[in-house]
Amino acid sequence: MMVNLGTQKTSFFHPSQTNLLLSTQASYSGNATLEKDSEEAIIRPSYGLENLGIHNIGRVYRNLPVAQLVEHALIRGEGTLVDNGALLVETGQYTGRSPNDRFIVKESSSEAEIDWNQHNVAISEAKFNQLYQKVIAYLQGRDIYIFDGYVGADTNYRCGVRIVNELASQNLFVHQLFIRPSPEELNHHQADFTVIAVPGLQGDPQRDDIRSEAFIVVHLQKRLVIIGGSRYSGEIKKSVFLMMNYFMTKRDVLPMHGAANIDKRGHTNLFFGLSGTGKTTLSADPDCRLIGDDEHGWSESGLFNFEGGCYAKTIRLSQEHEPQIWAAIKFGTLLENVIVDPETQIPDYDDGRLTENTRAAYPLRYIPNCSTSAMGSHPKTIFFLTADAFGVLPPIAKLTKEQAMYHFLAGYTSKLAGTERDITAPQATFSACFGQCFFPLSPTVYAEMLGKRLDQHHETNVFLINTGWSGGPYGVGHRIAIKHTRAMVTAALNGQLDQVKYHPHPIFKVLVPEKVTGVPHRILDPQNTWDDAEAYQQQALELAYRFEANFQQFKDVPADIMSAGPVVG
Repeated sequence: MMVNLGTQKTSFFHPSQTNLLLSTQASYSGNATLEKDSEEAIIRPSYGLENLGIHNIGRVYRNLPVAQLVEHALIRGEGTLVDNGALLVETGQYTGRSPNDRFIVKESSSEAEIDWNQHNVAISEAKFNQLYQKVIAYLQGRDIYIFDGYVGADTNYRCGVRIVNELASQNLFVHQLFIRPSPEELNHHQADFTVIAVPGLQGDPQRDDIRSEAFIVVHLQKRLVIIGGSRYSGEIKKSVFLMMNYFMTKRDVLPMHGAANIDKRGHTNLFFGLSGTGKTTLSADPDCRLIGDDEHGWSESGLFNFEGGCYAKTIRLSQEHEPQIWAAIKFGTLLENVIVDPETQIPDYDDGRLTENTRAAYPLRYIPNCSTSAMGSHPKTIFFLTADAFGVLPPIAKLTKEQAMYHFLAGYTSKLAGTERDITAPQATFSACFGQCFFPLSPTVYAEMLGKRLDQHHETNVFLINTGWSGGPYGVGHRIAIKHTRAMVTAALNGQLDQVKYHPHPIFKVLVPEKVTGVPHRILDPQNTWDDAEAYQQQALELAYRFEANFQQFKDVPADIMSAGPVVG
């Protein structure tokens, strides 16, 4: 059975593109279900769920306020309140994203465009329909929570999103993470994207052609995602991000996995990096106005946040070093997998026994100096954040345009413990665009868009920041102090690094500053932090060879970008 996904909507895309896409919703008005309750017939609205094939359901709660969502979650036993007022939930065996369980439906409208690889794994339309029927059958008789809102702070590019949840706590998550509609907008809301999340439903790997009981299946033509088997709320957020990463390119918007803020001089700044490299921490600076901590678009007009909230890592969170994030964890915030004292209910952010990927989800307005518009001008400074587990990259280096393109495509970092299932220690990895698993198109598509923006804005500076290890690899060296990283970022933002001398690194060729105020001179050259200079050289060359081997996949990259990588011979 095919699901009726409603009529086509023409306001989201340019007229020439509307024939490519299908809207996920028809009008919500006039839809209701008739139920018996205490021998009385009560009309309960279904808000258009029948257009998704969802029938015979319990109560439907749409866009409940935070207090009611928290109350529902507590009554239903989904979580507990902790000392600071946040709602704490445990997500079970899935405490991070499960990239091996995500699939994209292979269908005619997008098949030729998708970069099919280990991240973008195909599933047939027939298997999607089979799973979808399981989802709507599972929802029969159950209460449902709906969030109708938006992604994209710039109204010129804004998309309607509908999230259908089995859990009140996950509906609280999306209520805080996406952009809430005004009452008037809610009355006329239509969805460009729909996500249905039913963590209580497990798939069958043999029958459903999936890899485990969990599944995240994206249908780009229908702009529909179904999620089952995992209570980790990040799957919802990243599914919407993947769809934005596909559709925004059709409107000449570069989608980015990065944080952004506005500094004292009014300049917009970007922080690219995989989870755990410091995007949220470094962008949530008391001296800057936060635009967003994870997902943004760069259009011809400037930069805008995709989200309405933040999803911050909390492992080893401290009030001293991250005061804004610390203060944002209060009533209305959703905490995932944080250990609390059983008597006082005080969170212990240093305890990672459940996972290193403990998280807090809260709205942007919980950050006192956030940008109310969640928009900014074209970025003045761009930071590529990498947590170097080899311990050989300098803590800060300036990049030429060609080096910026090279490192954007390379996307070197270390996957940190807990951010993905089965990651228990840092693992060196290359993830193009600093988040390749979130991008359905070839990395070169996004790199070319970045190059176009850098050509248009010659004044933009790009720096490579190592937030990883120094003095040796993981297990031998030590993590670079956050106070030193902050000092380096501040020096770049205030123009100090425009006045200093640089020298090229002998292997990686990036430009290393000779001094940075507030940072020990010794750590700027990473070799100085190692006890054995020869051991440093060997480790640096090993990483350089990995860069070279990884970059072989980009056969058609211009020679000037190809040659901007490290020296290996």
